[in-house]
Amino acid sequence: MRVLFTGGSGKAGRVVVPYLIEQGHRVLNVDKVPLDLEGVDNLTADITDSGQMFNALSSYAGFDELEPGTGVPKFDAVVHFAAVPRILLVPDNETYRVNVIGTYNVMEAATKLGIRKIVFASSETTYGICFADGERKPEYIPVDEEHPVVPEDSYAMSKVVNEVTGRSFHQRTGADIYGLRINNVISPEQYETDFPTWLVNPDMRRRNFFAYIDARDLGQIVDLCLKTDGLGFQIFNASNDDHSVALTTPEIIARYYEGVPLRQEMGLEETFFSNRKAREMLGFEQRHHWRKYIADPRR
Repeated sequence: MRVLFTGGSGKAGRVVVPYLIEQGHRVLNVDKVPLDLEGVDNLTADITDSGQMFNALSSYAGFDELEPGTGVPKFDAVVHFAAVPRILLVPDNETYRVNVIGTYNVMEAATKLGIRKIVFASSETTYGICFADGERKPEYIPVDEEHPVVPEDSYAMSKVVNEVTGRSFHQRTGADIYGLRINNVISPEQYETDFPTWLVNPDMRRRNFFAYIDARDLGQIVDLCLKTDGLGFQIFNASNDDHSVALTTPEIIARYYEGVPLRQEMGLEETFFSNRKAREMLGFEQRHHWRKYIADPRR
């Protein structure tokens, strides 16, 4: 597929983009900073500028596309990851402005140009746990896509608004628009640099539901979204199958989730950020769990 990818130079994008290229997709990365990677085309643009988004989405991806003499090819899909990635980087109102206006501009341009597949990055923060003021527990576990979204910070608010925006553009156009509530993204090097500390200090993972998503497995989910048609508007949790701490499920429940309703029986190492919908509807199968790269200290 010919894919326009916004935000490919970010933490997740710089792993997901090469994964998509390995699957045979042609990717044009639209970002403020180019991604220096062989096989990636780059276009410097600002998602908050509507004109730039219409132009980018009707652009050549590279000089080679001039050769046929048949005009600008049409993009098959848009993957929209560009955003201010969390709170406490810029003022809150700027986080909200960039993320909301940027997503609107990308989706408006894509749908008005007739592109029928949009995959966009939502967030684990929409459930209100990650950036809560103090400790907030989920209303039930494991947390699935039906759990209420109750944000109280500008980043999570922007992501909830973006989901509503996606649903609205689907309603008007009928395009397939899939939102990914992405859990804490882990790049390959973090298994050695960060996981050993997390495994023995589970308190550090409470705000992430003790969960994670390997960036390469996130690439797989994006690829599956691109290849799966006809689902309309959908939201998918994006996480790996297991926790990111050296505790069993009953131990985590006893320590952190006492009194929180359990919606279903859970395995000893099953994630509290349920990925069942992605597994069942997209065919996702994790390939990069942490035990593949470092030893479990309890075994």
